[in-house]
Amino acid sequence: MTTPLVLADAPTARDVLTFSGRAERAGTDGVRLQAAGGILALTSAALAPQGLFDQTPTILAMRIVRADPELRCDLVVESLKEGAQPTELALPDTALSPAWAGIAPPRDGWEHVADLPARILAERAQWGISAVAHGSPDGSGEEAVRALRARIWGEPDEDLHGLPRGVAFAAQAFGFILGAEQVRVTRSGRWSRLAFERGHVLSRGPAVTGLTAVRETGSPSL
Repeated sequence: MTTPLVLADAPTARDVLTFSGRAERAGTDGVRLQAAGGILALTSAALAPQGLFDQTPTILAMRIVRADPELRCDLVVESLKEGAQPTELALPDTALSPAWAGIAPPRDGWEHVADLPARILAERAQWGISAVAHGSPDGSGEEAVRALRARIWGEPDEDLHGLPRGVAFAAQAFGFILGAEQVRVTRSGRWSRLAFERGHVLSRGPAVTGLTAVRETGSPSL
């Protein structure tokens, strides 16, 4: 991929670079770039299940910016770097194919269900970060840390109207929490969306696992 990513202006290019950097620091598996009609949607998975029985919810951070009207793309990249021009960003040589990128939130059917103070989200994010840090002493194995993170961030939080605590983590990690705004919460099917002034956090509930109930078959006894 030698063609640069061309944005609307230099501040927007810096904005996209900031989003990419925050995704890297959050430990996410790349950033999805979807561009058409002069609009670029940036999406990254703050949390996502790592296996069939992993109950971690899929939680995405999204930001919409203006791009060159001629830009059309849909790919996932590990990172972005400054380009030759202030309005350009350099793409890596290869793209990624993470599982979360194949899960698309619905485009419509969203219904308003609640409003959350940004302050509450910041508090729950800090609580979760502290809980993960204190629950992961030096020498903890990767599997143990992953299981702890899944439990802390995947747990429904009453202060967040039953949303997984990971939505607060995503909002904090991607710099969406700013000031004393009221965050609009909408829902469509298994998806929930938190709309911040600086971006969106989307959460998909964990997949249903386990065995279904046994159903009798055959003719009834006479």
